[in-house]
Amino acid sequence: MRSQISDDITFRKLEILLAYMEGGNLNAAARMLDISTVSVHRALHSLEDGMSCQLFSLQGRNLIPNEAAHVLAEVSRDVVRLMADGIAATRSAAGYSADHLKIGSLYSLTTGAIPEVIIGIKLRKQELETELVLGSNADLLHKLKQNAIDAALMAVPDADPDIESIPLFEDDIFFAAPANSPYANLPEVDLRQCAGEKFVCLKDGFVTYNGFQEAFRIAGFAPTIVTRVGDIFSLMNLVGAGIGYTLLPGRVRNAFGDKVQLIPLKHEYLMRQTIALNFLRVRERDPNLLALAAVCRMLKHRSA
Repeated sequence: MRSQISDDITFRKLEILLAYMEGGNLNAAARMLDISTVSVHRALHSLEDGMSCQLFSLQGRNLIPNEAAHVLAEVSRDVVRLMADGIAATRSAAGYSADHLKIGSLYSLTTGAIPEVIIGIKLRKQELETELVLGSNADLLHKLKQNAIDAALMAVPDADPDIESIPLFEDDIFFAAPANSPYANLPEVDLRQCAGEKFVCLKDGFVTYNGFQEAFRIAGFAPTIVTRVGDIFSLMNLVGAGIGYTLLPGRVRNAFGDKVQLIPLKHEYLMRQTIALNFLRVRERDPNLLALAAVCRMLKHRSA
């Protein structure tokens, strides 16, 4: 069916009309919408063209709304309000919410970065409710692509045109041993000297497990793994109890006090994780994600 609404009539122009009716002049409307008075003037005249009737009379430099303008403004209030509700309903059906933000995170970030991020976002948008979803890098990436979470603080994934990443910091991988271990006071550890030891590790899908595999590939042997766990704090408990050794990122250094020691690896095993804020590129203008990105950039600047 052929539309009877002119291309000159848009939601933005109706919003400008409402701002002009409320403010009473071009300057007030421009301030309300943070645009120029020329843009306001042009939009109002364009509306007249689209309506094919006069909406304003000119008295000096002032545009005086006539009865037709008042009728259009009244209808516009309902139209703009209805469309705003429709947009909110549509975004909610798609898993987005204006007052709710689901942030995915690696377990290892909950002792440092995540509390600071949540406090920062609350200071910027007090009305915003945040929900924390923990998981491995693979879990979080899947949830991100399924819109089950809005953003994820995790390692930068492999190149993906759908994902936007804002790097926050880099973290080295260390050899983790109990405090009373013979390795605990060494300046560095050569993994080739650990072939007879028992190890514990994370399950597949964790970025730290990927580093674990790569380190032992370089060392030239497959480690004896006695157990695998699904979160980094359980892993540290096993190390502290003497069940086995493992490799851990430096960010968890203080999580267990002196119970677990992190010792540098020899330079040939040096591996770094780049931790970033990740979100879908199609949502890069989402106001909540813009606020979250601003908080993360501020934390990056403070820690630099």
